[in-house]
Amino acid sequence: MTDFSAGSLSGIRVLEAGQLLAGPFAATLMADQGADVIKVEAPGAGDPMRQWGRTDGTSLWWPVVGRNKRAVTLNLREAEGQELFLKLVAEADIVVENFRAGTFEKWNLSYERLKEVNPGIILVRVTGYGQTGPYSNRAGYGSIGEAMGGLRYILGDPDRQPSRAGISIGDSLAAMHATVGALSALQRRNVTGEGQVVDASIYESVLAMMESLVTEWDVAGYQRERTGAILPNVAPSNVYPTKDGQLILIAANQDSVSSRLFKMMGKPEWSEPGHPYSTHVGRGKAQTELDELISQWTATIDAEDLLEMMDTGGVPAGRIYKAADMLADPHFAARESIVQVPDATFGQLKMQNVVPKLSATPGSIRWTGPALGQHNDEVYGDLLGLDEATRTDLAARGVI
Repeated sequence: MTDFSAGSLSGIRVLEAGQLLAGPFAATLMADQGADVIKVEAPGAGDPMRQWGRTDGTSLWWPVVGRNKRAVTLNLREAEGQELFLKLVAEADIVVENFRAGTFEKWNLSYERLKEVNPGIILVRVTGYGQTGPYSNRAGYGSIGEAMGGLRYILGDPDRQPSRAGISIGDSLAAMHATVGALSALQRRNVTGEGQVVDASIYESVLAMMESLVTEWDVAGYQRERTGAILPNVAPSNVYPTKDGQLILIAANQDSVSSRLFKMMGKPEWSEPGHPYSTHVGRGKAQTELDELISQWTATIDAEDLLEMMDTGGVPAGRIYKAADMLADPHFAARESIVQVPDATFGQLKMQNVVPKLSATPGSIRWTGPALGQHNDEVYGDLLGLDEATRTDLAARGVI
């Protein structure tokens, strides 16, 4: 029997009825903290994530997003499958789904029906546009939520079309907000005994991260634009070249920090009262010329020497890491930011560890993404008490 003794969410059972990334990543975050996550997939192919991020035809993404979960197959489009799902709901605390709004209702799995079998159930619904409003029935992927939420417009260089992040950031932000909602609802249930619906949309999850963008436009008519590697009027904070052809990010925009940088550069007078570079506003106005002056200086120093100078002088700086840099970095190793996990297909896989780190009840990666339906017997047999003959019959008829 699978062990769920470790982690702050030990004792909490989550049913994940979703696919791709937004809903499943929310369940991953809870599974990492010890929740018993049962992933429900359609018989056959299962979650498309099982085929994404491939090498030699085998997914390297699924082991990460599917980690710490038990996998069962179940046909939610059939009445018999729906009834079996309700039996699982009766044994669960949280249901996560990220189908288009109205899909669960079409499958006779509305919140009202879930509540009939489990008054304390928390239904977490992750969609592109939310459960209400004129766009609620539209199909919504993370990329569309990033565009509508304001992120895409400000990403990239000003002389080019809007760019995108190299990751599915909209889906991941929705998953994180969905998880916050789920845990908030769980705390409320601890007080009242009642569950509720958590309505997390991708576009609003992105919008929530947009700082003062809307307020600036509303009050001052100021529209943030694409600015490439910088934030306007925040200087110096940019990527600078080194003598040996490297790029180092230096963030010295605070007054006390910029003064330390200027002293290292042999320009202590730049921090003296009255100098244009002595204040945050002044440095912001002179951002382009200041970056050029710093670049001229850094280009005379090798990267490792520059980083040592910055560290000794108390100026935040660092390399722009790729995966190979992370795997070689002693700080990553000391904090176990990346761990090696046994995997049935690859033997061992390195992946990011659980975040955040809890001192008393740390989460853990107990296993990588399981095979499709791997835990059918364990869940339907041990948890629901269905005998082997019943399970064999349900499988033969495509219900599980």
